[in-house]
Amino acid sequence: MDKYTYIANSDAAYIEELYNSYKHDAASVDEGWQKFFEGFDFSQKYPVNGNGHANGAANGKETAAPASKADPSRIRKEMEVVHLIRGYRSRGHLLATTNPIQKRKDRQPQLDIADFNLGNEDLDSVFEAGVEVFGRPATLREIVDSLKTIYTRNIGFEYLYIRDREQKSWLRKKIEKEALNMTFSIDEKKHILSKLNEAVVFENFLHTKYLGQKRFSLEGGETTIPALDAMINKAAEMGVVEVMIGMAHRGRLNVLANIMQKTYGQIFNEFEGNLPDQVWGDGDVKYHMGFASQITTKNGEKVHLKLAPNPSHLEAVNPVVEGYIRARADGMYDSDYDRVLPILIHGDAAVAGQGIVYEVTQMSALNGYYTGGTIHFVINNQVGFTTDFIDARSSIYCTDIAKIVDAPVLHVNGDDPEAVVFCMRLAVEYRQTFNKDIFIDMVCYRRHGHNEADEPKFTQPVLYKSIENHQNPREIYQKTLADRGDVDAQLAANMDKEFKQLLQERLDMVKQKALPYTMPKLEQEWHTLRKSRPEDFEKSPETGVPLEVLEKVGKALISTPENFNRLKQIDKLLKDREQMIFDKKEVNWATAELLAYGSILAEGNIVRLSGQDVQRGTFSHRHAVLRDVETNAAYSNLDHIQENQGQFMIYNSLLSEYGVLGFEFGYSMANPNALVIWEAQFGDFANGAQVIIDQFVTSSETKWDRWTGLVMLLPHGYEGQGPEHSNARPERYLQLSANYNIIVANVTTPANFFHLLRRQLKFPFRKPLIVMSPKSMLRHPLCVSPVENLVNGSFQETIGDTYADPAKVTKVLLCTGKLYYELFEKQQTDKRDDIAIIRLEQMHPFPQNQIDALLGQYENAKVYWVQEEPFNMGGWTFMLRMYKGSKPLEVIARQSSASPSTGFSKIHAKEQAEIINRAFE
Repeated sequence: MDKYTYIANSDAAYIEELYNSYKHDAASVDEGWQKFFEGFDFSQKYPVNGNGHANGAANGKETAAPASKADPSRIRKEMEVVHLIRGYRSRGHLLATTNPIQKRKDRQPQLDIADFNLGNEDLDSVFEAGVEVFGRPATLREIVDSLKTIYTRNIGFEYLYIRDREQKSWLRKKIEKEALNMTFSIDEKKHILSKLNEAVVFENFLHTKYLGQKRFSLEGGETTIPALDAMINKAAEMGVVEVMIGMAHRGRLNVLANIMQKTYGQIFNEFEGNLPDQVWGDGDVKYHMGFASQITTKNGEKVHLKLAPNPSHLEAVNPVVEGYIRARADGMYDSDYDRVLPILIHGDAAVAGQGIVYEVTQMSALNGYYTGGTIHFVINNQVGFTTDFIDARSSIYCTDIAKIVDAPVLHVNGDDPEAVVFCMRLAVEYRQTFNKDIFIDMVCYRRHGHNEADEPKFTQPVLYKSIENHQNPREIYQKTLADRGDVDAQLAANMDKEFKQLLQERLDMVKQKALPYTMPKLEQEWHTLRKSRPEDFEKSPETGVPLEVLEKVGKALISTPENFNRLKQIDKLLKDREQMIFDKKEVNWATAELLAYGSILAEGNIVRLSGQDVQRGTFSHRHAVLRDVETNAAYSNLDHIQENQGQFMIYNSLLSEYGVLGFEFGYSMANPNALVIWEAQFGDFANGAQVIIDQFVTSSETKWDRWTGLVMLLPHGYEGQGPEHSNARPERYLQLSANYNIIVANVTTPANFFHLLRRQLKFPFRKPLIVMSPKSMLRHPLCVSPVENLVNGSFQETIGDTYADPAKVTKVLLCTGKLYYELFEKQQTDKRDDIAIIRLEQMHPFPQNQIDALLGQYENAKVYWVQEEPFNMGGWTFMLRMYKGSKPLEVIARQSSASPSTGFSKIHAKEQAEIINRAFE
């Protein structure tokens, strides 16, 4: 703990130590202690009289007066008042009136004056500790009243755990000055009321016209609309030009209508079940769809708004939004994060219960995933489906996750829209000032059940009895304005009339014009692409690179600065690279991969690669970032190819799959000219990211018409490392393959991998690419390619046999990936020119015509699919579905198994030998 933070402890020795430090160097103690000791010294020199004025000081000038000896009991009480102030700052939120619908659970904040050894007799005594609150001495009564007003009304401030003094001091000043004197002009109040009107109108209309249809209404949390409106207006005022919102289904339609300004007509059309003008793909339910718009704020600034499409997997959209925002900052604003703003809207049960929230929060300050701070807005309706909050979390607040990154939390009563708007503006200021995350926990309620057909009284009868008779936030605010005299009775009546007129207009379905929309540059570039066609996958486009470009990249790959101290093993690595590229003119897997990246960078495009240990590579093959052995300074060769090259971004990720893959998906979805890659440490580690794979990577094109060229490298291959490090589960991706949605490959040559990567940006469309990437092949002596194969050619979906004699062949082995080399070695050792091996480099889209052409050479041969994986895994079931050849297809595989592989190396070797022997029987 910081030595000079305030602690709930009155230890005299500690105070004396602080005081001595202050006398030696005032700056060595916290600002609050400085003020206290200044006042204490002053009070000792000029004791305070009964009127609260210092004796011996008049008209601001010092006059001589005898110094009095410090009274220990007085010091003790002064310190207790300091602790009282600190207590309110750290625990006052536990007393705040943030719950609009039910009494708060008693968390025993211990903030009575008796808890600090103070009594009623001290209330009118003047304490120097008042400097902490007022900048002057004050009576205990003043201090307590002020603290209650600041910390226990409709906003509960949690911030004292923040370890950065500047941030903490900034927040304290905002809270204790601006929150205390929170004021809004009449125009601002009318605007808040109008946004509440819009929110209420929309829900009333849908409830009236589409009774019983699911809409996941915002009723009870309508203050969300003026809150988001205030946030966006403040953000635009502070320089933000692009905002992306990620949220689940609760209130989503209301946000679309009243924040994104999607027309009511468009929304009603979806409720009517009408198909859009141009039908493509499968679509999704209305409360999952994304939307983009360009709005003009109250001050005339233009802001691009995006609402990310999302599935029903709560919080899964969070990393997608962060990745998208990072890509926009990198690709359009020269990594100026003050120009872009991610907003994540959570439900209370989801933000507390979903592990992805922790992963994304941990990413927030990391170099590879930093987005300049996220504003988290929690619509806290106190129930998760049917589960009470006491059964949904162990923490006091659903937002306690914020504390892991020292993010402040503002708990606020959803029935007080002015307090909510204040919090939103404060959140934007904090984010733009410190570029850190901040949470707003708006406590409200859910008027209906989880959906509108659900009966909430089954599980929360008492709560819903309270909700039944509770006025909505618009009605409460309008009454508040009238009661306070902020608006006269006539103006209130006019507002009510306008509200009813607005409702009637919506009921009459008045047509609205869609907002004009100017696409940002990156969005325009997406529109230069097109949807894929079946014929696009018959033959790959040319992806060769001129030799002079490869040599330029090669020179960068073997060079380091003069003063860079290299490890001996790195010296050898660079010499091997040089020999491969410039002498032998053949490359292994790692070198071909780096040359592919370098060639893409030389064309001005971005290459971004992240995952666990990707800079070196799990199998110590890549070495894309080198380290100085003396200073540990990093050097990336691919950053130094030429001037005006694309950015090379390679980041060792946190130990996360779900969050990181979601981030990279979001990044790839934002920029069509970036090769974005996520590499799993081992292929089966992708199991932890299955939600992103199923809900986003493989289906977003057909569900939401959103494209991505994301690449997933999944190390795969049976080398006896056990069930967790052998199988990347190719059958899962093949089962998810349909309608040309993704590319699934397991390639066998460095050159083919080179062309496969380059093809991602060469295609006139974008498709996700899943690669069963190698482990043992990284250093296999046969797994090399001539540089000439990188200069000329394209990706080969299939590779035929050049050794077997077509006239002799009686058996054809179809295989994919690393198994080819074991079959090839057996073929060569036994000189079996009567057995042909055909490599299926791309499984999906399935290259049936190419396979037919290759099999056509072998008229009298039987055809076998050979795989390392068990019979119930791997590519076999996919081949059964997809293979339409004239010859029947049989299989050679391991026996069916519940586990991907054995954990015993001897059993593995025996099983592997059996597969090879059976193939050549």
